[in-house]
Amino acid sequence: MVNPQKKIRVLIAKAGLDGHDRGAKVVARALRDAGMEVIYTGLRQTPEMIAEAALQEDVQVVGLSILSGAHMTLVPKVVDLLQNAGMENVKLFLGGIIPDEDKPELEKLGVTGIYGPGTSTQNIIEDIQKACQ
Repeated sequence: MVNPQKKIRVLIAKAGLDGHDRGAKVVARALRDAGMEVIYTGLRQTPEMIAEAALQEDVQVVGLSILSGAHMTLVPKVVDLLQNAGMENVKLFLGGIIPDEDKPELEKLGVTGIYGPGTSTQNIIEDIQKACQ
């Protein structure tokens, strides 16, 4: 449970070789404007780099942005690395081009929220706040 006096810390990461980061930056800014502490990793992060950054930054939330179609490869690796680092309580959110048929498997892996293009940033903010209560 997050202390209401303590800001929610969110890591926004661009996983894999995907070089499109406009959406991640829009979400990062919206979260920051909503009062969250946001760490943006930049482009082309490996699962290992993402898990290490989440550990070092002591975040409650990891937001992955994946537009490359590699979500079914990258997300399981990130989940495993977070769990192996003792960060099983970190909430994982995913944004990008995610086919409907992949969503149930991603949710089984522990993804808290999945968002496609055009999702309202207010919805993402509210979902993160709710997940961190």
